[in-house]
Amino acid sequence: MNSIVNQDSQITVGLDIGSKKIKCAIGQVQDNQKRVNLLGFSEIESSGIKKGTIINRDELIDKIEQVINNAELMADIKVTGLTLSITGEHIKCINTQAAISLNYTNGISNGSREKIINKNDILQVLNSSQSISLPIDRDILHTIPQEYSVDTLEEIKNPLGMTGRRLESKVHLITAATAAMNNFVSCVEELGLSVEGLVFQPIASSLSTLKKDEMELGITLVDLGYTTTNIAVYHKGSIRHSGIIPIGSKSITNDIAVMLQIGLEESEKIKIKYASALASMSSPELNINISNIGDDDKRSISENEISKYVEARMQEIFQMVIQEISRADVKDPLTYGIVLTGGGASLRNLIPLLEKSLGVKVRLGKPTKIDGAKDIADGPSYATSMGLLLWSLYDIDYSHLQNNQDQGFIRIIKKIRDTIENMF
Repeated sequence: MNSIVNQDSQITVGLDIGSKKIKCAIGQVQDNQKRVNLLGFSEIESSGIKKGTIINRDELIDKIEQVINNAELMADIKVTGLTLSITGEHIKCINTQAAISLNYTNGISNGSREKIINKNDILQVLNSSQSISLPIDRDILHTIPQEYSVDTLEEIKNPLGMTGRRLESKVHLITAATAAMNNFVSCVEELGLSVEGLVFQPIASSLSTLKKDEMELGITLVDLGYTTTNIAVYHKGSIRHSGIIPIGSKSITNDIAVMLQIGLEESEKIKIKYASALASMSSPELNINISNIGDDDKRSISENEISKYVEARMQEIFQMVIQEISRADVKDPLTYGIVLTGGGASLRNLIPLLEKSLGVKVRLGKPTKIDGAKDIADGPSYATSMGLLLWSLYDIDYSHLQNNQDQGFIRIIKKIRDTIENMF
């Protein structure tokens, strides 16, 4: 297979492994380094994974190989490495902070009262922020700087070049089960590919859908997946909280199947075609014909009756979402409310339900900064895969950056310094 681009062109590849769908996107970074052209895209039904955990490795590897091959054919490019999404109940987040004395180096005073902050100081304080006690079976997935303080000056985005005696950093740490991360990476590596990044799903979705003003004044991204719901809360330009609820849109499919005593496949079709998240906006006159399991008898149920169950389940899910948001250390109201991504975001009348019951602004999160995605991958279910294409451009994860220190401090600190200015 021949590449259709020059060797100097930067190719970026994202692989989003979900419990319902697996998506692979191939893009080319534009000259201005801010946007990506979509060259190839493919999605197939998922297999071998449930709630972010691998349950059949061979099945999953086969599916990954298929979806990558299909995307390669469309792009006419051979993939060698990619960025991979990850989710699951094993992922946990905490906010932590650390401080260093600026007029001491390796415990020895340099004799000056104040010191000009350089890149090494920033790297040192960020490294200290990772010094937390973790169980032996867990590792840090992301270390994302939130803000800095220099002496009594707070909420500093970039302390480089400032003077002071004490530098403090606040960071958002996301940890994950080591085995879970290793297992996903090994599935990809078995196909002869390298994993260039591992990204928590809602952070990838945020990259492709959120705007700078939204992150500054406050917003929550809710990625409503098939078996999990992922959350990321942003305020004052940075992530303040992230989390996972182990329930997704599949619960609606299960509810319909149990209520009507039908198979999951038929239940999923009914959900997509007829279900409304707000029962009052569904028709009591429109009857849905269904078949009993094991016989040919036909019966019917109204769209409104189905939607009552759907509304109750969505109310339950978003009560858990609100509880998760309340754990964020944000005192001010989140001005921009909620952005919905994921396959479950397409449920009919979900936005009216949430705006009515929660009293906040809600919008669908559609990927931006990706050219060529229109009519191919421009809906909320593609937010993660499109965000993965942008990760190499806007990666502000210190735990990833520190692994590349041999490539030079200047490049690393520039990445950290450009967090929000370049990210959104």
